[in-house]
Amino acid sequence: MSTESISPLRRRMIEDMNARKLGPHSQRSHIHSCKRFAAFLKRSPETATPEDIRRFQLHLAETGMSICNRNRIMTGLRFLLRVTLRRLDLAAEIYHLREPQRFLW
Repeated sequence: MSTESISPLRRRMIEDMNARKLGPHSQRSHIHSCKRFAAFLKRSPETATPEDIRRFQLHLAETGMSICNRNRIMTGLRFLLRVTLRRLDLAAEIYHLREPQRFLW
């Protein structure tokens, strides 16, 4: 892929991930998560609002996605918001889920 086809936001996010020594798998996962969010929004994640974050999390839950995959996607999005965009207000809107406790009798 040529660097000219990469948006400035994605380039900045890749630079941030490289600076923090994230591995190739983590980088691919984070970028895929942000692409998924942008596709949901139908616009750049730079323009996201707290309501957009909420609607996206609900959308992931309504599609029947596992808790593990939802958390993975939101981790990538949180990196974009906290580190690359420095939008701590939006990053605070992200919640992570835990698997329900199973009791053995």
